[in-house]
Amino acid sequence: MNIVVVNDDGWGTAGIRLLAKEMTKIGRVTVIAPDGPRSGFGASITAAKPIYLRKIEDHDLNGAEVYVTSGTPADCIKIAREYLFPNDPIDLVVSGINHGSNAAINAMYSGTMGACLVAAEKGIPAVGWSIDSHLMDVDLHWLQPFLVEVTQHLYEEGIAPRTCFNINAPVGEIEGIRWTRQCVGHWANELVEMDKEALPEGALKGWTLGGEFVNDEPGSTDTDIWAMEHQLLSITPLMIDWTAYGSL
Repeated sequence: MNIVVVNDDGWGTAGIRLLAKEMTKIGRVTVIAPDGPRSGFGASITAAKPIYLRKIEDHDLNGAEVYVTSGTPADCIKIAREYLFPNDPIDLVVSGINHGSNAAINAMYSGTMGACLVAAEKGIPAVGWSIDSHLMDVDLHWLQPFLVEVTQHLYEEGIAPRTCFNINAPVGEIEGIRWTRQCVGHWANELVEMDKEALPEGALKGWTLGGEFVNDEPGSTDTDIWAMEHQLLSITPLMIDWTAYGSL
């Protein structure tokens, strides 16, 4: 079983290292990841400059092959399919573990889930994993026992064509698993204005992105946000067909 492991936080972070080690228990793992953070890149591709690939020989990932690219998570899937596996099938793409929630609207921005959506477009089953903390040293040991069990179960049950799974974990002890839908919400107060002294010459204004997530349906009990708030592992199926059929 050929498993490709990818992420958007960059090679060497705790999340992808744990995920890759766990996936070697169920298949032959090839890691291909960006050479640095690509959070918020969604399914974007590198179109205006070359993409470079190098192989990492010195690692401790239980026999996995490890590659690093200058591209995005979506680029990683394209390179894996056309260069690393030109003749052999990729049986499964597993993306993550992302440091930060990809629940609700975050899935649209997520490079972690962008890689899964590109895999789905290519007919490859894909599962994305995220934890609700941006800390690079977040405690992952509560999540570890679920990685193989849940991934293998979803794969064996069959992942429908042109779909993928978005899995989000709370921090701390996980008390159960819940099938969920995406929570309806939005980001507010996203622009954090920079001090004038920090602006480059000629710039009128400058901002960094920040803000806070606003849950627009706090009373709903079937969403990914609700599940994480109640220490449950959230599993949400996503699809690459964005057609609003109700509007046709």
